[in-house]
Amino acid sequence: MHAITISEPGGPEQLRWTEVPDPVPGEGEVLIDVAASAVNRADLLQRRGLYPPPPGASEILGLECSGVIAELGPGVSDWQVGAEVCALLAGGGYAEKVAVPATQLLPVPGEVDLVSAAGLPEVACTVWSNVIMHAGLAEGEVLLVHGGAGGIGTHAIQVGKALGATVAVTAGSAERLEHCRQLGADIVINYREQDFVEVLKAETPGADVILDNMGASYLGRNVDALATGGRLVVIGMQGGVKGELNIGKLLTKRASIAATGLRGRPAEEKARIVSAVREQLWPLVESGAVMPVVDQVVPMAEAGDAHRALEDSSVFGKVLLAGHS
Repeated sequence: MHAITISEPGGPEQLRWTEVPDPVPGEGEVLIDVAASAVNRADLLQRRGLYPPPPGASEILGLECSGVIAELGPGVSDWQVGAEVCALLAGGGYAEKVAVPATQLLPVPGEVDLVSAAGLPEVACTVWSNVIMHAGLAEGEVLLVHGGAGGIGTHAIQVGKALGATVAVTAGSAERLEHCRQLGADIVINYREQDFVEVLKAETPGADVILDNMGASYLGRNVDALATGGRLVVIGMQGGVKGELNIGKLLTKRASIAATGLRGRPAEEKARIVSAVREQLWPLVESGAVMPVVDQVVPMAEAGDAHRALEDSSVFGKVLLAGHS
């Protein structure tokens, strides 16, 4: 098969469409003929040599894909060859074929087409595991989503609204904020021109849940933005890894902070998350209440162009890589 490989750590020009050995499904795995994959910021870091895959995972980029089951590995009986699926991966999505644990498969939902479905597994599992399973967002609460125009952000807006929350988002331009509002965001904040803490205080009692992709640079202000009993979940470090935390403010608010990742979790944990997504979130996707937001589709062999698009920060939603041309 062919796959995108990295000739050496560096820029998008290091991505090559080359021939590599076909994967073989092991115990409890299925082999997927890949229709599409999606570009995530973790891929950009891995390309630069800053985010190696977990032990045992494929060195090939790609944390999610969609496609058709081509082969069942030993011990798999609850899926059929020919089924259209999308999958959460630890790696391997930028390829013509990928082997994945059957417990990390999801059926392509509702009216979503096979290519667009490639943009669902990573964001769905990230948002659901953090905002719902960990932080316990409830109807009537306030959800603040940083990076509202990104893949995770556009998904979180829709999930929050579908569950009856008031959703606030930050983004860097009026155009991107308007797109967020069209997805259902109630409060839109231009982080280049406004202080999200002041805006939230003016319009709400504070955020009950904050989904943060910035890390250190937003830590103090995120705590300030929390409501009493609020929960801050950090899932990214775009703003650095070391910050100062005022424990007194956290105690006064009886608030909590968690930092989580998805890729490196044990298979059993991923299976539980995927199962919860299929049972509780997938009906919302089937109904059209939550849908993939796709900015552009690039041929997989031209993955370098897709990486450049994401690095330019002009993307709204997801960039997908369509199967080989």
